[in-house]
Amino acid sequence: MNDIIKSIEDEQLKESVPEFNVGDTVKVYGKIKEGNRERIQIFEGVVLKKQGGSNRATFTVRKNSNGIGVEKTWPLHSPNVEKVEVVRAGKVRRAKLNYLRDRVGKKAKVKELMK
Repeated sequence: MNDIIKSIEDEQLKESVPEFNVGDTVKVYGKIKEGNRERIQIFEGVVLKKQGGSNRATFTVRKNSNGIGVEKTWPLHSPNVEKVEVVRAGKVRRAKLNYLRDRVGKKAKVKELMK
């Protein structure tokens, strides 16, 4: 039984998974269907958390839109996620950045990782 589930999940995985970490600023190109048309909308923000494994892996991105914090959770291997582009690499020391929800302005920024 376990082998059957594993084989089905392996078929659903994407070949090329983008490499990004928690704290990075990313652009997520998501497909949106409106009636019979389909378009791509960009959602840019900071990655708050990554969780799950295999085809169930998800990541949460947070951005500020007109002074209101907006968070979206995206499945990593979804066909609705066209691509994920890393804008800036962030320097963080923890796996989940939930503390950013309470902060506003400059305090809500993540330091950039200099390589």
